[in-house]
Amino acid sequence: MTKYRLRPVDLNTYRPLREIVCEALRTAIIGGVLKPGERLMEMQLADELGVSRTPIREAIRKLEQEGFIEMLPRRGAYVANISIKDVIDVYEIRIALDVLAAGLAAERITGEELSLLRQRLGIIKEVVEHDDMEKIGEYDWAFHEVLYKASKNDRLVGIINNLRDQLTRLRVTSMNYQDRIQDTMLEHELLVESIARREPELAKQRAFEHMRNAERTLLQAIEAARAVE
Repeated sequence: MTKYRLRPVDLNTYRPLREIVCEALRTAIIGGVLKPGERLMEMQLADELGVSRTPIREAIRKLEQEGFIEMLPRRGAYVANISIKDVIDVYEIRIALDVLAAGLAAERITGEELSLLRQRLGIIKEVVEHDDMEKIGEYDWAFHEVLYKASKNDRLVGIINNLRDQLTRLRVTSMNYQDRIQDTMLEHELLVESIARREPELAKQRAFEHMRNAERTLLQAIEAARAVE
């Protein structure tokens, strides 16, 4: 029987069970616990999450509408694969936003925010040593969140937050590939250094290189997976 490594959900809450289950499955997909192309078995998911099959079915339907799950005729539910077009579309937006945010942050970041940025970078290093991919994705986003807020552009932050689920899923998938985690750490350090030196153009260049490398690695991962299939 398939093992998904999911933790039981907290049933001691006033939130509807279908929402709790949906959030748990979405988080598992975004964090790479449930991987692209993996078949989802209702009974096993219900057993691991500690719920009945009804909220599992409801969550699967909702996540299908959101694009995280695909239903294949006579085969069942699967974690949706990430297409090359998905990657290109998202990264066209992400690169433009991150480059803008990095340039603005280099001009507007406060000393407190810079300290927090370095602190978050240190936490990511610690998590990487424990090889906890779910935590790596979580803290990687926390690092970028400080950078975005340092831009002092609320509309920019809002747009990026609206793309958060898609960005996080792509980022974790990218970092799972070969030595991408170590490359990411080095690129983060160079980006923080350029921001600390208050060099907007250099910060924009570092952000562009970081995002372009992430996109290239993810496309390679998709091609490699297809070659195996």
